Amino acid sequence: MRRLDDQHGNAGEVWLKGEVCVPPPLAGAICPRCGSPQAATFPEGYLAHHPEAIPPAEPATPDPTPLISPVPRRPAY
Repeated sequence: MRRLDDQHGNAGEVWLKGEVCVPPPLAGAICPRCGSPQAATFPEGYLAHHPEAIPPAEPATPDPTPLISPVPRRPAY
């Protein structure tokens, strides 16, 4: 990868392999869990600064409180 600045001060990245421009290595990544073609990847070191993005080791325990509808039922005619 090579970082470049254009004539207007905008930064950009160009991925190269053998001095030939190629797509980024994770372009078109597919999620190994669900097979979604819209997989998101994090840059190196991202999760160290954003621990809220790390999924928990175990799923959350469901709330045992039964759900009660706040809307009373209408009488049947």
